[in-house]
Amino acid sequence: MSAVPQSSPTGPTSSASAGPGPRVAVVTGASSGIGEAAARALAGDGWHVVVTARRVERLEALAAEIEGTAVACDVTDREQVAALARAVSELPGELGLLVNNAGGAVGDDPIEHADPDDWRWMYEINVIGLLQVTQALLPALRASGDGLVVNVGSTAGRIAYEGGAGYTAAKHGTQVVTETLRLELCGEPIRVTEIAPGMVKTPEFSMVRFAGDQEKYDAIYRGVREPLVAEDVAECVRWVAALPHHVNIDELVVRPRAQAAQHKVHREE
Repeated sequence: MSAVPQSSPTGPTSSASAGPGPRVAVVTGASSGIGEAAARALAGDGWHVVVTARRVERLEALAAEIEGTAVACDVTDREQVAALARAVSELPGELGLLVNNAGGAVGDDPIEHADPDDWRWMYEINVIGLLQVTQALLPALRASGDGLVVNVGSTAGRIAYEGGAGYTAAKHGTQVVTETLRLELCGEPIRVTEIAPGMVKTPEFSMVRFAGDQEKYDAIYRGVREPLVAEDVAECVRWVAALPHHVNIDELVVRPRAQAAQHKVHREE
């Protein structure tokens, strides 16, 4: 499978009012799922949220709803990431928070039959995209005197399972980048957190992974009374961002009660 088509960079489609304004947060992958829910949660806590993803219409609708700013950006495209950083620099207020949420999975083939293009796409969006956005926005986070980077990883970044090697390898990458960044920034006014969800039921993630195969999508959640939903993970993001500046949550692993481990899920008949 080839990479997802890239959209053209664009500037803000809405903006904060004139004046100092509230602190600014950037959320990538904000057009649906966890990113969209996180943007709403942060806006409710008083952040001016810059929502970014590739789907402009969805971003504009969300930005209008939360009185934020929409910037179209494919995080795997360096020029578009640079345009995002420029758009953020033009807003009133200081950048205090980056939520690297853009990510995804494609396919469930065993290694023997896996498509290398699927693996490249997953690594590009889950690791390289995170790297590029972080690099572009670190100067502004540092300049604020109190910055926070939240990387949305996965429990897949902590364990291997059959059919998931490409995604688990990418999410292990997310985890290691997070840990290394925290070491490299130690002593600076920037906190670094990874939030690693387990089973989260969102409208698109698994459908994209299985190319729209409804049967495979349904099988993941079959019998699980209450998997996590996007709003659950968004509350984790909001909570971490609301903590005092001297408190760093290194990693927050969150699963539904029905999931004791990656391989241990209670399913009702």
